Amino acid sequence: MSASSAARRLTAVALVTGSVVAAAALPASADQDRGPDRQRVVISDVQYNAPGPDNRGNRSLNGEWVNITNRSRQSVDLKGWTLRNSDGDRYTFRHLRLNGRSTVKVHTGAGRDTRHDVYQDRRNHIWDNRSDRATLSNRRGSVVDTESWGRFRGNDRDDRRNDRGDDRRNDRDDRRNDRGDDRNDRGNDRGHQQR
Repeated sequence: MSASSAARRLTAVALVTGSVVAAAALPASADQDRGPDRQRVVISDVQYNAPGPDNRGNRSLNGEWVNITNRSRQSVDLKGWTLRNSDGDRYTFRHLRLNGRSTVKVHTGAGRDTRHDVYQDRRNHIWDNRSDRATLSNRRGSVVDTESWGRFRGNDRDDRRNDRGDDRRNDRDDRRNDRGDDRNDRGNDRGHQQR
């Protein structure tokens, strides 16, 4: 066998091997692109202060609501997901499949559930007008999204942003320190070589 045919054969084997490895890696990366629930399903809006007087009538109770939006193209089964306030009052979704790119409004009062509106069937307002936090969790209990106002306002999203910013700053500082250490090592090596 000639050297050129052996080289062609090795190249072909390497290409096939690379293709198989790349194909095996595709499902994992595609899965990561879809992302966890927290990137797909969000609390998109909250009306915590119902218009008009808070007289605990059903109309007033249903004027208080939280919008949950599915930003992905695929539907998401919300059965077993929960929405709770900072006092721990909790609503559990029963049978609801939230279509892709759609929103469901979770009302506090009583009503007939549809694909676009669900009702907690409560007799009292649960969202504090001055300060509260709405937390959406999936059926495993993992927090998917939060929305805050009053003294809680911004804490959740700002904390996540700050954590990401701190990680980036720390990584950047580590890289700078590593480069500085490398320069010092090279300088020390040159100094030893000149002696």
